[in-house]
Amino acid sequence: MMKLLVFILNNTDKLDGLVKEFAKNELTGATIIKSSGVAQRLLDSNDETLSTIVGSLKKILSRENVPNNTILMVLKEERVSKVVEIIESVVGDLSNPNTGIVFTLPIDFVKGLKY
Repeated sequence: MMKLLVFILNNTDKLDGLVKEFAKNELTGATIIKSSGVAQRLLDSNDETLSTIVGSLKKILSRENVPNNTILMVLKEERVSKVVEIIESVVGDLSNPNTGIVFTLPIDFVKGLKY
């Protein structure tokens, strides 16, 4: 079975090291998207109707624009654990704050991918 692995990397300074480790392990073909969370978008918003929500968020989050990267990979199911191992070897234990989040989704159709 094929899986779509989605990894949201919080510390973008780790991206180059992560990509190098993927390449060393013959994991190519990932797509990297610059992204940001909804909370950051709300903080950056000037919409007055969101003032209550934004006010609450400002107490929790810093004002700095904190980008992240979303990495998408189509993999055979048996490779998922190896990819997660590589991710954690580079960014640290994902159960720690500010590292990232990873999850998979089943894929029922793929065309144009050699695996």
